[in-house]
Amino acid sequence: MSLTKQNLAMARTLGVALVAALTLGGCATYTDEFATINSRLDQLDSKVQGAAQSAESANQSAQQANQRLDQIEGRVQQLEAAPRRVPRG
Repeated sequence: MSLTKQNLAMARTLGVALVAALTLGGCATYTDEFATINSRLDQLDSKVQGAAQSAESANQSAQQANQRLDQIEGRVQQLEAAPRRVPRG
């Protein structure tokens, strides 16, 4: 191999090594970003779970209110159907 071919081979090898080093070095910085993203996802998950529990609680309260209204409705209809009393005096 002549000196030029050796230089070319060495330059090519160094170029590949440099590209590989930069690529792998860039991947190492994503660890912190992934940790941040995972933390935010965990926070969002807990907020969603809290909202789901609040919605379930509100749904149960609404069902209880509807049951109470159904109970009162019969009494209201009886009072409305009762004959009017004439005031004294």
